[in-house]
Amino acid sequence: MRTLEGHSDFVKSVAFSPDGGLLASASWDHTIKLWDHQTGEHLRTLEGYSGSVESVAFSPDGGLLASASEDQTIKLWDPQTREHLRTLVGHSSIVESVTFSPDGGLLASASLDRTIKLWDPQTGEHLSPLEEGHSDPVSSVAFSPDGGLLASASRDHTIKLWDPHTGENLETLEGHSDSVSSVAFSPDGGLLASASKDQIIIPCDPHITKGFQSLSPIGPLLYVHSTDLFGRSLVHNAHTGELVQADGKSSFCEANHD
Repeated sequence: MRTLEGHSDFVKSVAFSPDGGLLASASWDHTIKLWDHQTGEHLRTLEGYSGSVESVAFSPDGGLLASASEDQTIKLWDPQTREHLRTLVGHSSIVESVTFSPDGGLLASASLDRTIKLWDPQTGEHLSPLEEGHSDPVSSVAFSPDGGLLASASRDHTIKLWDPHTGENLETLEGHSDSVSSVAFSPDGGLLASASKDQIIIPCDPHITKGFQSLSPIGPLLYVHSTDLFGRSLVHNAHTGELVQADGKSSFCEANHD
């Protein structure tokens, strides 16, 4: 184990480059640091923010590094030359999270201004706004591995699923009793996990789940009761994601929702 030291304040976010050669760290000291994680060498400090840096993310090809800040902006950097390429302006409050689509063609940002924005990372153009959705600040955004879905987590206790190409809100997932702080897709896109201040982590199938209806503790496990797109009642083991019942039956034939 190696400890990398250099920031003078809280470190909020870290990200590895796709080839594993670089580690980026974002801090409340208003800087981003780039490290060689094999040697622990500090390579460069990226400066230019007037507030804390909340999130960092590499593009899938490693050619871009995005960072989000308390100063309401997003910056794009060349991680090889360490050059600042452009600043994206559009949010009206702290930008909490940034993430690239799997093909690198889109950059999504989530903000305390309760909006999600989509950007062209090559030009900095602001694309489809996903503004009419959450009623409280948005904490986290994540693309599905195929790029067909964008999930957002909010302090309004919900997760929303969006079509990132049309901006349509496809579904609102309810079930948490407190702020949802993070969302993440499994590598195959079959599960979406959400984390909340209610101390519960909920995995669900983003393709068939219509909405969480209730959370019921049964013995040592927690089960998630939801409804699929055809109105069938589903019960998932919230620890494993396993489908336990569908309309009272222990077997379930997955439908194609094309």
